[in-house]
Amino acid sequence: MKTHLDEQIFNYGRLVLVDLIDQKGKELTLGTALADNVRNVHNDNIRLESFDFHKECSKMRWERLNILMDRIEADRKEMGYFMSLREGTMLSQQMGVFRTNCIDCLDRTNVVQSLIARRTLQDQLIRLNILQEGEKVEDQLSFEKMYKNVWADNADLCAKQYAGTGALKTDFTRTGKRSFLGLLKDGYNSTIRYFKNNFSDGFRQDAMDLFLGNYIVEEDEGVAKLCPLRQERDWKYLALPAIFMVAFSMCVISVLIPDEHATETLMYIVFWGGASLVSLGLIYYYGDEFVDQPKLAQTKTKVE
Repeated sequence: MKTHLDEQIFNYGRLVLVDLIDQKGKELTLGTALADNVRNVHNDNIRLESFDFHKECSKMRWERLNILMDRIEADRKEMGYFMSLREGTMLSQQMGVFRTNCIDCLDRTNVVQSLIARRTLQDQLIRLNILQEGEKVEDQLSFEKMYKNVWADNADLCAKQYAGTGALKTDFTRTGKRSFLGLLKDGYNSTIRYFKNNFSDGFRQDAMDLFLGNYIVEEDEGVAKLCPLRQERDWKYLALPAIFMVAFSMCVISVLIPDEHATETLMYIVFWGGASLVSLGLIYYYGDEFVDQPKLAQTKTKVE
């Protein structure tokens, strides 16, 4: 970590680390490790600014992002921005950068970076006399709309490449406010991410390992030697999901189309509901057998 931070300082100057992860649960462990590493570096050119994004902005209180922006405003002003004329004359030099992170450095990160960029852009436009003192970028409605969409489109493209879906929270990036429709879209994208992460990312990782040369196919592979991509599945792989689907469907039918006798209906619901829970519990217990894990480079590493 020290080597990495020293390299960043050498390349970019002063560093302000804006940490947006949760200050509880699993993310807290990561945040604590980051804080310890920064503390152990003993470098005055590094400052850590922690901001629990989800806690601070919970219940649609996205205006609280201004708390973070105010806390880093002095750093932003001090580090400045780069500007030069066409002939190469330097008007100002940027003396540092914001290194923003969340867990995936996609959704929360993009929101905060867009806010930092807007404030810096406003300073630049005022210096160029495009805006007057007191005027704000967000007051220029047509430009503001374009600016927000550029950042949101950038977030979507980065997220699709990394996570398989568009970015989360882009309704705020595009409109400046959180909406119920945006929450529904985030829920949909999160579900798709969960599915792809567990059931299709292994194949994608294998494809990248082949493309990058991390795995070299041997001459007799697939003929005299078993190909790692061919994985034998036991009965649980097909049986447990099938049992769950049948049991859950019967439970729903028992609720929607009840029997004449309430006692029998209750027994059906309890039986099929119990079968659903048991089969789902077994799927969770044997989860590693259902997840699409990468097989190529990892297999060769184990053999070596």
